[in-house]
Parts: sequence; structure tokens; C-alpha cells
Amino acid sequence: MNLITSQLAFAYSPEREILSSVTLSLGPGDVMFILGANGTGKTTLVECMSGLRLPLRGSVTIDGQNLYQLSVRTRAQNIGLVPQMHEPVFAFTVEQTVLMGRAPHLGLFGRPSRQDHHVVGEVIEAVGIQHLRHRAYTKISGGERQLALIARGLAQGAQCLFMDEPVAHLDPHHQHDVMSVVRQLADEGFSFVVTSHLPNHALLYGDWVAFLTDGRADVQGTPGTTITEQTLKVAYDMDFEIVEGSTGSRAVLPRLYRNPNPMTW
Repeated sequence: MNLITSQLAFAYSPEREILSSVTLSLGPGDVMFILGANGTGKTTLVECMSGLRLPLRGSVTIDGQNLYQLSVRTRAQNIGLVPQMHEPVFAFTVEQTVLMGRAPHLGLFGRPSRQDHHVVGEVIEAVGIQHLRHRAYTKISGGERQLALIARGLAQGAQCLFMDEPVAHLDPHHQHDVMSVVRQLADEGFSFVVTSHLPNHALLYGDWVAFLTDGRADVQGTPGTTITEQTLKVAYDMDFEIVEGSTGSRAVLPRLYRNPNPMTW
């Protein structure tokens, strides 16, 4: 899927635009990270790009079609949204949770068919949670829930998934589990837009990165060329250093700040 955001702008009130002239392009198999400080509009951008909010100006197209002119069902069959947190009300199994992703393909009173169940089985296997299939969604870990939500998005038939800080509350092991699945699926042709506060994840798993600063995405490109000490300082208003490991991989480290005027008691 080719997704293009062109000159996108959004405002909650006439006095201030949250997003201004944001232009992004995503192709099949791309993982794009949206980086930026709190309050810069990352979540709002994802909501506009996925069709949850109408922009003030600009457009989003998927394979040349205006996203906002598509029916809700057609949108859901093409793009999916994986939230940062999801607290279910009922103790559905993982399989039932993933099966809900087939809703855009059913009629108003339709029941899942054998084909729907077959799709669910395939996507559960694709993300590696076969062993959780009959477990209660409420009883599995946060990382396992994120994988189940990715599977639910794939069950929709979505070729592009939007993920809003998907590993914010996970330990490093489960962060790697989730992002490794994202990278594997991208290598198979699925596209992902990921908001994050983790530039190291963009370096490890991403193809593209865009820094959102003051509602604009003027700095974007490949992670290796775009994530620099200067762009990080502008984005987060603090100093970083980028180091290279023994395998040639790069990592972002914050520089320790020492108060020149320590407190005295």
C-alpha cells in the first residue's frame, strides 16, 4: 500500500494549529517512526492519517484514493490502529479478540464464516501467539496483548497499521518481541506508522523517521541520516550522543546533566 499525507493541518481551536503542513510518504513494507516530544501532535497525526479525525487542510491518500471519502468499512479493510493501551471489558479469548478484526467483512447481522476463522488462525500464527489462542485476553501480559492487537489489525485485512507508542509500558524483552514482529511483517510487505519516544527503536527497526516539532515534520529521512545529535537536541531540548557498537550498530544515549549549583542542606 502507498500512503501519502500531503500538507496536513489540524486544529482543536482556531487560535492554534496542532499540525501544520505535514507531508509524509509510506510505501509497501515501510516502517516509519514518528518521533517528538510530548505535546507535539504525534497522536493527533496518527488519528488524522488513519481517518479518526478530519484535518483542517490537506489530504491523506491510500493507493491514490482520498482516505476521507472512503466508507468506514473500506477504511477498516485497508488500515488498522493499534492503541497504546487497551483494557477489555469482557474476558474474551485471544482468538475471539482477533476475530473481532473480521467485523468490516461481515454484514450487520453476519456471523463469522469458516474463511473468517481460517484468516484468524493464519494471523495468530503469523505473529507467533498460537500458544495464547484460547487464553483470556485479560490474563495475558501487556506485550502479548500488543501482539494480539497486531493480529486483530491483520485480520481486518489491513495492509497498513498505525501504532501509537505500542511499547511504552513494556520491559525491554517484550519491547523487542513486539518490534521484531513488526519488522518481520514489514519484510513481508505490510506497512507501519509508529509513534515513539525511543529513537533507538527507529535505528533498529525503522526504514524512515520523521521528527514532529511544533506540529511540523520538516526533518525526515532514513534513521541513519536523520537521527543526529543536533536533530535530537532540537526535538527534545537536551543533549545526546550517538555511539557505535562493536557490530556497527548505532545507539542514542542522553548526556548526563550535572547541576553547576548543587543543593546544600
